Parts: sequence; structure tokens; C-alpha cells
Amino acid sequence: MSEKYRVLDHKVTMSRRAFAKAAAAGSIVVLAPGCTTVSQAFTPSADQMAQLAGSAWADLKAQQPTTNDPKYTSRVRRVMPRIISAANENPAGWEVEVFASDDLNAFALPGGKIGFYTGILDIMENDSQIATVMGHEVAHVKFNHAGQRYGRTAAAQAGLGVAQVVIGGDSQASQMALGALGLGAQYGVILPFSRQHELEADRYGLRYMHRANYDVNEAVRFWEGMSAQKSGQPPELLSTHPNDSTRISQLKQEIAVLKGGA
Repeated sequence: MSEKYRVLDHKVTMSRRAFAKAAAAGSIVVLAPGCTTVSQAFTPSADQMAQLAGSAWADLKAQQPTTNDPKYTSRVRRVMPRIISAANENPAGWEVEVFASDDLNAFALPGGKIGFYTGILDIMENDSQIATVMGHEVAHVKFNHAGQRYGRTAAAQAGLGVAQVVIGGDSQASQMALGALGLGAQYGVILPFSRQHELEADRYGLRYMHRANYDVNEAVRFWEGMSAQKSGQPPELLSTHPNDSTRISQLKQEIAVLKGGA
């Protein structure tokens, strides 16, 4: 699948250097007391993630071209406060930027930073379709999905380190065991959790749309249109995101609930 069609792939990530710097400064607590799971022990709080993401956001805007063309900016800035208010958040604490790129993508960073690419805005037919993606991104931030995903990844990496210590000097056995654990961590832990985040963001994003009086049926139309443009996508098991049929099916179910008054 072409990079252009990797929609909502959240390609903006925190650099290892930035994390190490923040950890050294005490802004990230890696092991927290009172956690009920290993991944929770590695999960930074939303405030900690926001502090770290602030630097990443500034770097991103410095490194990638943005646009002030009202053809794009007026649309996202018109939709954003309605969706954020529907999520019971204060719009004043959020920021949206439009990046000049043909990528069909959007992303969210902790602390209320949302980025849209001109490419995805070019194919959005109306404000309700913008609200579809905006609601999805706001939900990612509101539920600290970035922090949770980091916790799962850090826990998996810690598991690899423990396995290497236990196996010791047998390099061949070490490689075999690490390979098996790596496969388990990749396909058995991290990826399903990521798909869970995506579907949760879809579900709550749709609710925000509904509260903000956008047409929730446009969410289905948007994803059906995206599905028609893509080909050769990986099987759902090997994808960090739900495939379009899974996503569309859940959206239709949620719409039925919303329209039923539940």
C-alpha cells in the first residue's frame, strides 16, 4: 500500500533522544507504584506525555511546511471547537495545524495538538467528514492513547531485555527465543491493543460528532470512500489499525445506537 494512502497512521512519533532527555529531567516516570499491570507501570500520565509532546510539536512545525490558506485552515478551525466542546474539553487549550502534504493523513499529539494534511482535506466533501477525523483524533488525546501505547511498547521491550539476560551466553538460543518473544510482542500484544485504541477513538469520535450536531452518516461515507481508494492493504492481523470493513461495521452499529436514543 502506498504511503499516500496510509490514512490516520499517526506517523508522528516521539524521538528516543527527546524521551531520554525528558526522562533525565524527571518529566517521565517510567515505573509507577500501584499499577495493576506491567504496561500500566510503564505508562506515563497524560500530563507527562503532553510535556514531552510539546517539544515534538514545535520541532514538527519547524521541519514540515504548513499552510495558512483559508481553503484549509478555516475548515478545520470551524470544526475543531465544536468537537472539542462536545468532548467536554476547553477549546482554548487545543491547537490545530494544517501541513502542506499530499498524504491522506491526520494525527494527534498529547496535550491537544492536532495536525491535518492538505491531502486528506482535499478529499473531504463537507464539515461532517472533517468532524469524523477530528473526533477520532480528539478521542486519542482524551483517553491518553499515546501514553498507553508507549506503556505497552516499553513493557514489551523490557520483556526482551529480561529474556536476553536469562538466556545468557548461548547466542543461538538467545536469538531464537528473542525472535519468538518479539513475534509474540508484535502480533500478540502491541497490535491488538493499537486496533483497540483505533476502534475506541472511532466510537467516541462519532459520539462527539453526534453531540456537536454533525451528520454521523458522513463518517461511514468517508471511510467507504477511503476504502475504495486503497488496495493491497495487509491482513488485519498484521496491521496496527482495523481494516475498513471492521471500522465501517462498528460505525454503523454505533450510529444505530445513537439514533435509537441510547
